[in-house]
Amino acid sequence: MQPFTQRVVEVIRAIPPGRVMTYGQVAGEAGSPRAARQVVRILHSMSAKYELPWHRVVNVKGEIAIQEDESRFLQIAILTEEGVDIDSNGRIDLEKYRASVPHFDTKYN
Repeated sequence: MQPFTQRVVEVIRAIPPGRVMTYGQVAGEAGSPRAARQVVRILHSMSAKYELPWHRVVNVKGEIAIQEDESRFLQIAILTEEGVDIDSNGRIDLEKYRASVPHFDTKYN
């Protein structure tokens, strides 16, 4: 596994229940603030294998980014079960629910 990918996995695993992070926030904590799209790809390809809490990652506006109905509804259901309020547009109040995870050492070799 590439170092950036490993760091992304660690950051996502550190998001506590009832909190969310944005794709860009995850990328930044993993050491590459401009790699939000790479975070999307990592989530898509590795969530099941590494049992990542994929549902806790949202877009920069605090919106559920998934457009496919079944996965979108699943993400909303899981977050709601964790106590996250989501409005009718699928938006989450980031001021209230944004996670702040322990700072990760991004100086990997």
